Formats: sequence, C-alpha cells, structure tokens
Amino acid sequence: MEIKIHGVYRHYKGDLYIVEDVATHSETLETMVVYRALYGDNKLWVRPAKMFFDEVDSNLQKHRFELQFIKSVKEKNKMHKRLKRPRVL
Repeated sequence: MEIKIHGVYRHYKGDLYIVEDVATHSETLETMVVYRALYGDNKLWVRPAKMFFDEVDSNLQKHRFELQFIKSVKEKNKMHKRLKRPRVL
C-alpha cells in the first residue's frame, strides 16, 4: 500500500493520526512511517512501514491504519447550500 504524506489515518482502535513523513532507518535502511497523534499532546510516533499496514483482528477495519477521506467544511457547506436553494419554476 502507498503511504500518503499528510494523510489522516484511523488506527484500528479508533484514534486519528496524520502521517508527517517517511524516513529511512540509519542502520537497517528500513522504511519508517513518521506520524503524529491528532489528540492529547499530539505525540510523534515512528513505526516500520510494513507494520503500519499490518492486518489486524478487528471488526472495525482490516489494517492497523487506514486512510480516511475527510471532506473540508467548505465542501460540506457548498453541498448544503445547493440542497437548500429554492426551486424556480
């Protein structure tokens, strides 16, 4: 799976995180995902990329982290305004 930089991901336990970047481990050259919690103290975390998308035993989602498709408030407001316009006959 491809990692989207600045993408918002949901952890299988429910919290949201933003991927800050992808890094390379200096000793093993393993690809690492650098991500930040979108709650609490916004702690920064690092996890091997292959673990980031591990399959998990959860009824809520298939992978440890899954990309979320979040619409902007502006998009929601535009849609809402279009739906509220009176029809002219």
